[in-house]
Amino acid sequence: MAKGQENSNHNPAVVDISEVEVIAPNFKRRLSGVTSTIIQLVPVQRALGCKVAALGPGLPDTIPHIRFRDLVCLWRRPRSGKTRVWHARRNVEMLPAILMRDILRMPLKIVFTSASQRRHTGWTKWLVSRMDAVVATSGRTATYLNVPNTVVMHGIDTKRFSPPQDKAAARAALGLDPTQNIVGCFGRVRHQKGTDLFVDTMITLLPTRPDWTAIVAGRATGPHVDYEKQLSEKIAKAGLADRILFVGEHTNINDWYRALDLFVAPQRWEGFGLTPLEAMATGVPVVATDVGAFPELIITGEAETGAVITATLDAMVSATAEFMDDDVRREAASARALSHAATNFSIEGEVRRLGEVYTSL
Repeated sequence: MAKGQENSNHNPAVVDISEVEVIAPNFKRRLSGVTSTIIQLVPVQRALGCKVAALGPGLPDTIPHIRFRDLVCLWRRPRSGKTRVWHARRNVEMLPAILMRDILRMPLKIVFTSASQRRHTGWTKWLVSRMDAVVATSGRTATYLNVPNTVVMHGIDTKRFSPPQDKAAARAALGLDPTQNIVGCFGRVRHQKGTDLFVDTMITLLPTRPDWTAIVAGRATGPHVDYEKQLSEKIAKAGLADRILFVGEHTNINDWYRALDLFVAPQRWEGFGLTPLEAMATGVPVVATDVGAFPELIITGEAETGAVITATLDAMVSATAEFMDDDVRREAASARALSHAATNFSIEGEVRRLGEVYTSL
């Protein structure tokens, strides 16, 4: 597509396919972790020199992208002469790439990123076996793969997720009591995410800790609305409706992290899980369950940035209470968490490591 044609679309985010070397397909309309990953990665990849564009529904119009009709151009290499990379993150994105490469003979290399922490089905194993390169989002995920792979852990925007200059002011700006310590749990409200574990932990701990308030930030959808209602009723019955607050879903979630003194990630299952990274980048220590990539994100022991526990009420109550009751330990973990996230988990670092995978092809 020529430059003039691009302008005629009235959307400067439509990218000339002849300039694209990496395609990031998103073949699912509903917002998911994969969609969020693409939305965050593509602009940073382009800023750092990667000629990448997204493809598919469910993405903001502002994300640099190509159109489905541009796929007929994939028989021709990009202007640079390189072989294009198709970076799939779901089965539904691997299959068409295999057809284009092996049946239509388009010059493509296919990369697949796996975040799964369970054994793949036979169908998925076959698809993965046809990939030119495989990326695992954690060491634990890599153990479930039967093919050579490269571990590239997710990163976050450490400029967006950063500590406030004045934590009391950050709380006040959100309508929270600036004199209270705040412990938070962020994410979708549902059983899988362990929201009830967090609520039960707070019901146990808050009555004897009047200087602490708990907030749950996130949304309950569909069948999980009743689950949230039952939790709210339990909180009211415990007389803590003014101290365990459900604040809903927010696009400025980084501002809510800045109000926190402690973050709890109570998930019963997780593919990767970015919330502990977002908290640590904001200078907030984390108590997290032993799921997803959490044990690989959080440092425990002498140089702790938080604690990793089993997904049980007793373990969560014990670990959370220890941080709530020890200001010195919490503040030391906060400083280490900030440094750890900035050094090891910036989104720019993730982009560079993915770039190395692309270059190898």
